[in-house]
Amino acid sequence: MIILEILSWLLLLFGAFLGISGAVGILRFPDFYTRIHAAGVTDTLCAGAILCGLMLQAGLSLVSVKLAFILLFLWFTSPTASHALASAARHAGLKPHLAPSREDSPSTP
Repeated sequence: MIILEILSWLLLLFGAFLGISGAVGILRFPDFYTRIHAAGVTDTLCAGAILCGLMLQAGLSLVSVKLAFILLFLWFTSPTASHALASAARHAGLKPHLAPSREDSPSTP
């Protein structure tokens, strides 16, 4: 069916876009916490979109069931791993990069 084919390719392209935007976020964000957020969120959504697109390509088969189990596993492990990394960094004393507050900046009359 052409509709399933188009939807599958849209999901695959959306997943690729999310993967690239996550990579750009890792390179451009200022500190560890924002980088881990970019990696965690886009990794989960990217993998979800790509795996859903592949499930549409495979149709109703054992391959789709295996892809669904991989998707379920990633939905649980990716956010948990990101949380564990952020928690370990906070426990180690890594402070987030904060913008200077208005009280800290020199005032101009």
